[in-house]
Amino acid sequence: MGLHRFSPPLSGRMGILRTLAPIRDSAIIEYGCMGHMMYGRMFLNRAGVSGMAKTYSTHIDEADISLGDTTRLNRAIAEIVEKDKPKVIFLLPSSVPQVIGTDLPAICKELQPEYPDIPLIPFGYGGFDVFGYRGVQEALLLLVKTLPIDIEKSKQKTFNIIGSCADLFRFQADADEIIRIMEGSFGIKPTCVMTSHTNVDDICNMGNSSINLVIRREGIPAAEYLQERFGIPYLVGRPYGIKGTIKWIEDIEKILNIPSNIEFIKSEEEIVQNQTLPTIPFFKHIFRSHPEEGTICLGGHADVVKGILTYATEEMMFNKGPCWCDSSHMSSEEIPYLTEEEWTAIIKSNKKSLLMASGEALEWGGGNLSLQISNPDTKWRLNPYLSPFVGFRGALNLIDLWLNAALDQDHD
Repeated sequence: MGLHRFSPPLSGRMGILRTLAPIRDSAIIEYGCMGHMMYGRMFLNRAGVSGMAKTYSTHIDEADISLGDTTRLNRAIAEIVEKDKPKVIFLLPSSVPQVIGTDLPAICKELQPEYPDIPLIPFGYGGFDVFGYRGVQEALLLLVKTLPIDIEKSKQKTFNIIGSCADLFRFQADADEIIRIMEGSFGIKPTCVMTSHTNVDDICNMGNSSINLVIRREGIPAAEYLQERFGIPYLVGRPYGIKGTIKWIEDIEKILNIPSNIEFIKSEEEIVQNQTLPTIPFFKHIFRSHPEEGTICLGGHADVVKGILTYATEEMMFNKGPCWCDSSHMSSEEIPYLTEEEWTAIIKSNKKSLLMASGEALEWGGGNLSLQISNPDTKWRLNPYLSPFVGFRGALNLIDLWLNAALDQDHD
């Protein structure tokens, strides 16, 4: 791993941990050094993850490494089963066992008969060569492959959300807004919100739902598996802005073949329009007289950047400035992946533009910290009722942020 001025890139192991940690009634055992799990749990606490899985680290010493002794792991599983009685145990490797080739799947297979009612699920990607989002993708896929049970479809339509994980900024608020829109538009409730608002039973019952809402591309393999096994159709996308949210609702309407609540949608649309109408002259002045300040630059998860960019440029008429994503695997012509040196250079050369990025990038560049849209974070997030970025309320929140950021600038 190279030297970094900022936080190092999210590893696959940390991506898995941030996916699994919000799942209640479960336990996560990391076979590795104690410091890894302490660091991971600190991030989860700061991100506002509450009621999370029980997290443990076995610790390892020279004998474990040189002799391949896994007695410590066996003992940890036995103690946790006795103490916590979890419904499932996830086994997470750290970098050292991954490098020396500790076979966690074989260990789980050997120990599983001792715990017939508690699935032991091993995960890989403990090394440094796997990026965090790949860990999220593999975790979501393995969860749906191992936990859902054969179940009849619910008589009333329900839905699952796939991809609401703790590595995304404001992940809980965005999931809450999607749930609110689904209940208001169609009168249906979620079976499982994977994984920010879920427990083991919710994941087990995912097969009874009518649609899977995939809110990040890493959830597509999981949705494809659920479609193949249970026949559940899925929609990929994050609803941003007024038009974007209405289009998202219309797509769901077609998939479910049921009408949406027009009164709810019109009411939500009117609230946003009435609140933003007085701001339009000010925004027009900015776009006309201060084009640099009417330019938006975005950095973060590719799906988040694309969604906010579309809303800002197509509905609010901002100019598109340099934008980037934080994963080379998601790079595109429109939103390329940039190295640390490249995106810091962009921040330096676009001081007057509206910058929305990670808390770390905003703090370093002297930007407006209220415009954070991605991690790494620099704050402790205790408030579970923060405003979302998606949906109707997210549209209003973004306009509020943009308006006040513009007001902070000095204008002639």
